[in-house]
Amino acid sequence: MKPYELLEKIGEINDDFVAEATPKSKARRSSPFARWGAIAACLALSIFTLYRVIPSKSIDPTPGNDNLPMLTITECMNEGMGFEGYSAFDISEIVSDNPWSLSSSISTLPVYKNPLSYDKYSQVIGSDIEKMKGLLLSVAERLGMDADSTEITSDVADEYARAAIIEKFKKAGSPVPEDYFNPSSVILDKNGIRIEVDQQLTAKITFSPEIGLPDAYSFTHFATYEKKAEAAEYLKAEFKDLIGMDNAQVNVYGGDYAVFSGEDIEAYGMEQAKGYSIEFYDGTDDIVSEIVNFNFNRVAFYPDDEGKLFLARVFQPDLSLLAGNYPIITAEEAKELLNEGHYLTTVPEKKPGLEYVAKVELIYRAYGTEQYYIPYYRFYVELPDMERENGLKTYGAYYVPAVEGKYITNMPIWDGSFN
Repeated sequence: MKPYELLEKIGEINDDFVAEATPKSKARRSSPFARWGAIAACLALSIFTLYRVIPSKSIDPTPGNDNLPMLTITECMNEGMGFEGYSAFDISEIVSDNPWSLSSSISTLPVYKNPLSYDKYSQVIGSDIEKMKGLLLSVAERLGMDADSTEITSDVADEYARAAIIEKFKKAGSPVPEDYFNPSSVILDKNGIRIEVDQQLTAKITFSPEIGLPDAYSFTHFATYEKKAEAAEYLKAEFKDLIGMDNAQVNVYGGDYAVFSGEDIEAYGMEQAKGYSIEFYDGTDDIVSEIVNFNFNRVAFYPDDEGKLFLARVFQPDLSLLAGNYPIITAEEAKELLNEGHYLTTVPEKKPGLEYVAKVELIYRAYGTEQYYIPYYRFYVELPDMERENGLKTYGAYYVPAVEGKYITNMPIWDGSFN
């Protein structure tokens, strides 16, 4: 949150000051469709509100003799818009290259403490400016930019803005929060390439002008899976240095249909009404390391409305605070917990029975607001009341902690309410 955003929340700032304090940046581009499904991963942002799930009950909250710290489930996924759902005629259409599978033999997985926390003003505490600059310079070098001859800037308020902010807080009868003037991003802008690194250590790279792919490749929003996979191989070779991985693995994921599916199917055809995204992660011989890389250390590429590359992101969150390697339960055990109501979800209606469970995968919820980065089983559950006349189904996402319940202080339980 920027300084002026907080002051807006307490009603002590006018529009002129907002205009003066706001850094100038290129407007964000939007997709031609708003999708229900697969919103979270590529954005590395949490945009859902946690409905009707209250982390309130424990399951054997006494740890064993391994001295692993007790874990707390974050109660909310941040302020929201909608719920996490995936639309498809069959669950097989929703795909990803997740290295985990039901046949994976894993007894423990690492849990990391998020070094960032938030005060009552939603102001980030614990950001590391040196690590932010380090990632910025690393990405610039991988892009062949001469960072030494380019000034690194930030979104820190200037002297005039700082004085105005301090005065506004004073009038509001509140002290300026600690670390309030720390930058929320560091920026390097040169020769049409702009790199911004935020407090979560995500580098956003904007290309201006946009970069067109050769005519043989299709990188549009509605490109088929096969076309997106071909484009991914081209990007893998063309941006090898930016990806910066010893064994880059392609993750083409998605496959859900647009919200206005009938119109899109008619306009683009059955296959091209679906959307897929492209990411890369570093493959290893160790399944645990591969799972960690798949969920945390990623590079993603995004097209504009014309199918040109205009944006890339390098995700490199701070995983230096290892809480420990925790015993995990099986997917079947997690399914039983799901049946008992021990889950997190944003679906705003009663969960159907277990016969509607269509798919499960193991992932980390790595939102910036999480106190701990904990592995979860994500269940895709068909919502029969939302099936459309054309047979298009909606699958809601339900999350069950994969860590053994005795290490969780507040195992989630559905309280029977909605919203």
